[in-house]
Amino acid sequence: MKKYPDQHVHTEFSPDAEAYLEQYLVTAKELGLEYLMVTDHRDFGNPHPLFLDPIDYDHYFKVLKEQEEKHGMPIRIGVEIGYGAKYREEIEDFLNQYPFDFVIASIHNGEGKCFYSGDFFEGKGQHESYYEYFKLVLDMVQNFSNYDVIGHLDYITRYGPFDNKVYSFSDFQDIIDRILGIVIENNKGIELNTSGLRGELKTRFPKDGLLLRFKELGGKVITVGSDCHTNNDYLSGVSDGIKHLKSLGFTEVSAFNRRKREVIKI
Repeated sequence: MKKYPDQHVHTEFSPDAEAYLEQYLVTAKELGLEYLMVTDHRDFGNPHPLFLDPIDYDHYFKVLKEQEEKHGMPIRIGVEIGYGAKYREEIEDFLNQYPFDFVIASIHNGEGKCFYSGDFFEGKGQHESYYEYFKLVLDMVQNFSNYDVIGHLDYITRYGPFDNKVYSFSDFQDIIDRILGIVIENNKGIELNTSGLRGELKTRFPKDGLLLRFKELGGKVITVGSDCHTNNDYLSGVSDGIKHLKSLGFTEVSAFNRRKREVIKI
């Protein structure tokens, strides 16, 4: 297969990233990639102070166009939406305002309580915490469809203050099946996010049980991204992630251009 560009990339425009767009462009060009995909954050309702001052997207598109021309490297402009149910209309207006190539829909907080700071987990046990997260994802896919893939599904395990963060797929299969069924019915997809390999869990998101169930239910749309927030993590685990998907029986991965799916055989 042709070289597959990282499909989940954060630049200096994401408030939680220490990375530089120009370095990504240089690296992508040196590697002979067809384009650079960027998916900076736009969170709605996230209480974390980092996300209270959103990107100026008029300026953002202007700068990315200038850098694309400067480096002679095409940029596909995606976005990672931090979804909040109360902000659905605002999210729709935002997405309809700009010509994004790719939209990742992620859950980064629950009803104003932050995963990162741990507020979301206060007063909850492990099963309740994880189940509440999946309920938020289910609500999102039931009521929102202006996305291409769900970001890092099941990554809630990264943040829980539990001694053993691992969960059993069978404990949550009913709700996960409902999520995946809607995703597949709507011709949407999920991503294989490799960021967990760089953390204490040493795992990809989502776990293999969920990936296999997605395939078993007929799911085909899947992207692979590093979720890099530094230049050094660009493409980290992406190639191995594709090989892993192949070992699980997947025959293709996806990419997006102007919100249209591209199929890459593996």
